Amino acid sequence: MEKVSIPIWFWVVAGVMLVWNLLGVGSFFMHVGMTEESLAALPEAERELYAVYPTWALLAFAVAVFGGVFGCIGLLMRKKWAKFILVISLIGIIIQMFHSLIIARATDVYGPGAIVMPVLVIVIAVFLVWMANYSIKRHWLI
Repeated sequence: MEKVSIPIWFWVVAGVMLVWNLLGVGSFFMHVGMTEESLAALPEAERELYAVYPTWALLAFAVAVFGGVFGCIGLLMRKKWAKFILVISLIGIIIQMFHSLIIARATDVYGPGAIVMPVLVIVIAVFLVWMANYSIKRHWLI
């Protein structure tokens, strides 16, 4: 079998995206680990958002961030299964953002700027799925 040359940018991007998703895991643990004192320090509108956060949205959040981490690890390991995991992560992100922006109406609490991060997260997740697919076509993932 012919040895495939993988460009440096692949490793850099996959590594940076792993760090990005690890930051997402940190955000997840900050969310689930919010103490009563921390909640009490939030403005009332933010406390209400936390109070009505459903389990299914929390599960979608977990799938999104942990899927992103494992998908990026799969990229770094050069495994085709990374694409499947990254697609699952993207689905988790879409579900989570649907809850946040449409159901919970987070923009009512945080303003229009609350749309920036969800859009960025979705764009990055779509990019990662594209990158995995591109890498499979180039035979970088096996």
